[in-house]
Amino acid sequence: MAIKVPSMELHCPAPLLSGGRGKTCLQKKPFLVQAKRLGGLEKASTRGAQESGQPKKRAPLIRGTVSPPLPVPGNIPRPPYVGTKDVPEIPKEIQMHDKESIVHMKAACELAARVLEYAGTLVKGYHGDTSKTFLCGEVDEASKRLVKVTEECLLRGISTCKHGTSFKKIGRRISEHAERHGLGVVECFVGHGVGRVFHSEPIIYHQRNNKPGQMVEGQTFTIEPILSMGSTDCDMWDDGWTAVTTDGSLAAQFEHTILITRTGAEILTKC
Repeated sequence: MAIKVPSMELHCPAPLLSGGRGKTCLQKKPFLVQAKRLGGLEKASTRGAQESGQPKKRAPLIRGTVSPPLPVPGNIPRPPYVGTKDVPEIPKEIQMHDKESIVHMKAACELAARVLEYAGTLVKGYHGDTSKTFLCGEVDEASKRLVKVTEECLLRGISTCKHGTSFKKIGRRISEHAERHGLGVVECFVGHGVGRVFHSEPIIYHQRNNKPGQMVEGQTFTIEPILSMGSTDCDMWDDGWTAVTTDGSLAAQFEHTILITRTGAEILTKC
């Protein structure tokens, strides 16, 4: 699950958390989101060669029906952000793991990956802390390419990771590959440390940056780049959860939780 970072850090319009309840960035117009600019997809097509030519213009996204929440047994601990619109603060603690906690992390991440794969067969979308973009119905070649390159960016970012490596190398590697294919990296959402605490340091920036910090053996965090065919700015619907590009262009995301080792990184969210 990505978290949206404050504007003072990344020059984005508003401080939000995608996993919590953020402030509304869109005008309050029920059930319909209008694109702010009409030329987004046309502009995107000029940023790099498209395999199938210029993408077709798409209708604005329309909200679906959200089912009511299901009951949760009382003996299951509830995260502090459940049932509230408050945005949880990110602890400054870097989460390190010994052999015992690594075993627990591997079990939890494998379960998350299995849930993601099963959910993908049902609803074809983003699910959980590990995420993946699924193709649904007839998809044009430009959109297939967007999804393919986004996954490649994730894997290239992971390939840079090992003990002692600067975090900023992740963003550089992702940006290089995205730009090579004429796609933009959405800067508003970042990866994060994960373990017993869901969102924590380190914050992982997916675009080029000069943020300090190095990876340490035993750390676990997510890398979850979002690539767009047009604008890399985003708006939030007033549900405090759904994010869309400001020009209505398509975007894709892939995410893994990784464990830093002495010689590389182990992908934990595999099944």
